Amino acid sequence: MIRREVSALVRLGPLPSEEDDSESDEKFKERTRLLHLIQPPVSDEEAQLLIRLFGVDNCFGLSWTLLHLVESAPSPVVTSPPAPGANQWLGMLWQRYHA
Repeated sequence: MIRREVSALVRLGPLPSEEDDSESDEKFKERTRLLHLIQPPVSDEEAQLLIRLFGVDNCFGLSWTLLHLVESAPSPVVTSPPAPGANQWLGMLWQRYHA
């Protein structure tokens, strides 16, 4: 079962870059609000959806919040080493699972 706040966050798409000034303040605030509404642990199914939201950078700390949510799932969501050039956050999850 996917919680409403997870679905709503996923609908907003990947986290924007810190350099991207095309996202409105309202959308960023909504994204932040939804991310903080999600209470861990997340389900494996939710984690699979949430890993699609990682952007190219830290997104003012939101990527770390997202990472910790994904890590709260019962099973590792990254099950093989990411390909060269894959999103850095997937690589970080892989490393943290195998540390």
